[in-house]
Amino acid sequence: MTPPPTASPACPVASPGAAPIVDVAPGLAPEALTPVEAAPVAGSATATATPVEAAPVAGSATATADTARPAAGGVLVLVGMLLVALNLRAAVTSLGALLDEVRTGLELSGTMAGFVTTLPTIAFAALGALTPWLVRRVAPARVLAVAMTALAAGQVLRVVTDSALVFVLTSALALAGIAVANILLPMLVKQHFPHRTGLVTGAYTMALTTGTTVAAASAVPVAHAFGSWRVGLGVWAGLAAVAVLPWVPLAVRARTAARRASRTAVAPPRIRIRPGRTRLGWAMAIYFGAQSLSGYAIMGWLAQLFRDAGYRPEAAGLLLAGVTALGVPIALLMPTLAGRLRTLRPLVFGLTAASTLAYLGLALAPYGPALLWVALLAIGQGAFPLILTTIGLRARTANGTVALSAFAQSTGYVIAALGPLLVGILYEATGGWVAPIGFLLAALAVQTGAGVAIARPRYIEDEA
Repeated sequence: MTPPPTASPACPVASPGAAPIVDVAPGLAPEALTPVEAAPVAGSATATATPVEAAPVAGSATATADTARPAAGGVLVLVGMLLVALNLRAAVTSLGALLDEVRTGLELSGTMAGFVTTLPTIAFAALGALTPWLVRRVAPARVLAVAMTALAAGQVLRVVTDSALVFVLTSALALAGIAVANILLPMLVKQHFPHRTGLVTGAYTMALTTGTTVAAASAVPVAHAFGSWRVGLGVWAGLAAVAVLPWVPLAVRARTAARRASRTAVAPPRIRIRPGRTRLGWAMAIYFGAQSLSGYAIMGWLAQLFRDAGYRPEAAGLLLAGVTALGVPIALLMPTLAGRLRTLRPLVFGLTAASTLAYLGLALAPYGPALLWVALLAIGQGAFPLILTTIGLRARTANGTVALSAFAQSTGYVIAALGPLLVGILYEATGGWVAPIGFLLAALAVQTGAGVAIARPRYIEDEA
């Protein structure tokens, strides 16, 4: 592959197919400033023939012409991304597994418990929308270091209180860190690994799924071993603290590079990409929202469903963990499949079929064939790695990726917030699971319609 021409710092040169650039963080590290070619996953049938060169970011002295390999410091960035991904759901699924104990310990009503399980989606929607604003002013490495610190602190503080209100507020602090990281990871893939989008997305999605699985499976045993649900929740703060470490040297490096570059660079004009004004942006947001609605409802309430069906708490937690454990290979495989298919329709319909069968099984016979329903749920939840991969495939540049990621996720989580809350309300009102599962089937129909709309190859920069 012939690299694009090197851009002069004073007069950046863009290829004829160059896409408009969104507002960019002046504090980005120099490795984030390389022009990237808009190739989806290697071997993708949707790859374009025309390279798209990203203009140098404000504050860059030069643009590197070499796009055939990851940027300098890519290994440390990858390690940091994987550690962050391990933390992105542990604080949520550990709470789902211990929800009954938390409700008893803090004397939460059913409605309040529903709100607690809805809190992740509320935090992800509100804080996710602010992330592009943050990265226009602060280097992503610094943002992630602070985000993981907030996650660790929030998880510690929420388990040392007896107040339901303080528990909610400190949980929100922890979830704020996750919200920011949710948006940044697809952008970092596009910046640092533009030719390995599928592989790296699969790797961090697999790490995310692994963290989800381990937290769901071990939260109850850890709590019982120490005689307190507080330990079962608080232990994950240590994992978040470890995730801070790679981003500290990267943040220092980014700050030094930004100061040096700001003295020599000429900022290019900024053109803001607004996915909210495009059909693609809204279709992505609806698909993300509908699949997240079901995902968080499952994480928050599936263990309770199995308890009600007659399983012991430990077994119910393991069944919940089984959904995410079986999702690990799916998370690794889905990005590769999405990148190689000319249209995503086979994946969209296949995931819908698996989820439909799982929901019907849970409603009609939750106890006997529980492992079958868990396996089908795991396949259906492959919609999550699918939409994460599609965010990268439907943008030409890192800047377009962060704009699309922020809009799809923040808007999607507003939709998703209805899931755990309405499931909790319907469960409390009816005393059973038929009505909540009927609601999830309706959400699945909406998800499928949006999936058809995003199935064909197109780019947000062309529509914005």
